[in-house]
Amino acid sequence: MPFRTIPFRTRLRIALVTETYPPEVNGVSLTVSRFSEGLQSLGHEVHLIRPAQGHESVSSSKELALGSGRILCRGLPIPKYPDLRMGIPSQALLLKHWSTCRPDVVQLATPGPLGWSALQAALKLGIPICSDFRTNFHSYCSHYGLGWLRGPVMSYLRHFHNQSQVTLVPTEKMRQELLSYRFNNVRIVARGVDVEQFSPRHRTRALRTRWGANDQSLVAIYVGRIAAEKNLQLLFAAFDAIRAREPNSRLVLVGDGPLRPLLSKSHPYAIFAGVKSGRELAEHFASADLFLFPSLSETFGNVTLEAMASGLAVVAFNYAAAALHIEAAQSGFLAEFGKEDHFLAIASGLASLAPHRLAAIRERACDAAGLATWSRVVLELERVLLRVSVTSNRLASFDQEHRLNGDRAVGPAIDPRI
Repeated sequence: MPFRTIPFRTRLRIALVTETYPPEVNGVSLTVSRFSEGLQSLGHEVHLIRPAQGHESVSSSKELALGSGRILCRGLPIPKYPDLRMGIPSQALLLKHWSTCRPDVVQLATPGPLGWSALQAALKLGIPICSDFRTNFHSYCSHYGLGWLRGPVMSYLRHFHNQSQVTLVPTEKMRQELLSYRFNNVRIVARGVDVEQFSPRHRTRALRTRWGANDQSLVAIYVGRIAAEKNLQLLFAAFDAIRAREPNSRLVLVGDGPLRPLLSKSHPYAIFAGVKSGRELAEHFASADLFLFPSLSETFGNVTLEAMASGLAVVAFNYAAAALHIEAAQSGFLAEFGKEDHFLAIASGLASLAPHRLAAIRERACDAAGLATWSRVVLELERVLLRVSVTSNRLASFDQEHRLNGDRAVGPAIDPRI
């Protein structure tokens, strides 16, 4: 479905604040990029605020005065992820800029130091705010020996998001979880996949040959951070179960992270391909047969949709993107959440699945992913941003009118259904 153009009077100026953006490779950066591009295609004016990357320089006073479409703030490297940066607080900069170039709505993609300062600036100026809950930071604590921080982290996230008019999540299960933690005004906006980039058409025999696989070999792939929160010990256990039945199977890992040196040393048979993007990433996905995704810490898991669109049979736990898009044993395989024995049993069974059955599942996976286009998802986001902006501005006008008349303004609350 092509993006539609909206009337001029309903076009928004959106300040999109994020700590991560391409060419950084992670689910948040790629999703934020898709939303930014999609909103601009609909005719909206998107001002991107993010940390400067690599050799980029921070925005100058002249660029700010000219109302540049982006503001590059100062940032610091993230420990153990030197290629990623987090923004430092920039409230004074944003107050100055937004006072002269006021957005209709501020969209906060990440709750880091830059996001927090943007939140405070928007609140001071009375600008409507939409926040995104994209990463389970609270669940990561236990994976790094910091379980005692889970409560304080969740308290911070609740305080952060509850100051916005609406908090966006990608699934109903995540919405219910946040509501149980006393988050307010939580709304679902799903995720999409680029079916032109991720497609079985990008399968290459040359790449499989480099992996030591032929047409009959079963190739399993994992794409994502190579880090503790991704539950990778289960990935290797699942592949060992496959290899016990099919010795010619291959395991490929695409991505990087703090555990890569240790895991590449302890699992020498695995192929660690490093970070891939664009056409290379698409070819790696499409040239495999199975996608093993043992993570239990996703808010969505974009890679699940990318694997399905690439024509892979996915094995994942029954939540997030997998629960939303996979029909069990028809377009992929769902293990009961947290039941590692079930995950292992499914993986082992796939090694002896008849080739024609596996081919049928892969074809249905591709068809299912084709229903989740980015254009459709961006329209959902646009609808939320329009209603947040319009509703908040009406309330502001209502409040101002009553103050001028000497009355006590008692307006309606923001509709949680927006």
